[in-house]
Amino acid sequence: MITIDKVKGVLYGQAIGDALGLGTEFMTDAEMSMCYPHGLKHFGDIVRDRHRGRWERGEWTDDTEMMLCIADGCTDDNNILSNIAHCFKAWFFGSPRGIGGHTYKVLMVGDYEERPIAVSKLIWEISGRRTAGNGGVMRTSIVGLFPKDVEEWAANICRLTHYDPRCVGSCVIVSNIIHSLVYDDITPAYEQIVDWGEKNDDRIKEYIDLAQEENLKALDLQDSNSMGFTLKTLAAALWAYWHATTFEEGLLSIVNAGGDADTNAAVACAILGAKFGFEAIPKEYVRDLVHKNRLEDVLESMMTLQGFSFSEEMVC
Repeated sequence: MITIDKVKGVLYGQAIGDALGLGTEFMTDAEMSMCYPHGLKHFGDIVRDRHRGRWERGEWTDDTEMMLCIADGCTDDNNILSNIAHCFKAWFFGSPRGIGGHTYKVLMVGDYEERPIAVSKLIWEISGRRTAGNGGVMRTSIVGLFPKDVEEWAANICRLTHYDPRCVGSCVIVSNIIHSLVYDDITPAYEQIVDWGEKNDDRIKEYIDLAQEENLKALDLQDSNSMGFTLKTLAAALWAYWHATTFEEGLLSIVNAGGDADTNAAVACAILGAKFGFEAIPKEYVRDLVHKNRLEDVLESMMTLQGFSFSEEMVC
């Protein structure tokens, strides 16, 4: 049975991971040692450099903004994919901070709203079918809170900007894990997660296996060639899912691993919020989170969301 503690845990977990992860985003071990000699733990300690100075301490980035776009697009059960595409485009016109390069290319196309999935596929094909950024998985946590048809919703909401099957598989895995934890109080096992991944792309299993390593450094999250890759973010989230014994332990481990830390922590902590619940999140992170009233509005709408079914509403 769904509980408000776990729903709230997902929403706040995502936002807190995103906001604290900004503090180490793109940093190496050497840079983190210089800026945070004892590690980053509090929003108030985030350095105000040229990159991070664009946000308030405790404010989330584009990862959570796009999650909120999905929430705004679910106001009714008609034309949800079209509604979400419209919300993405409206957000794009607002000069969003931190928007990823691939997402920018998709949303800048003039007729995106009329045929978002077709545009997404076109941009992916122009890339040589190589682009598999984490811009889809970073926002997918809220799809796990949908009452049913989660796998289909996750896949097609991902395809609104990220068409690569590795991106789709990442979104399906994360959304299904969250849904299982929130609705059924079931902790999906390795075999189930592999199955979800292999339905979309057999290259995903390598990163699921990588996440089982005891040492987080095995994921090499600071590698500049793979930073921002959807399967690296998936691996970081799965590592926290399998290895963290508390929300805070998972949060601080992923944040202090550097690399694309805001996205890695947003996804990981959404899962941890579903696993441990809102009450397990240290109060200081909730207290010091900026704009949390927006999360409360989403919480209310998600708790009253009527069951809607996935239909073949493919927006071409």
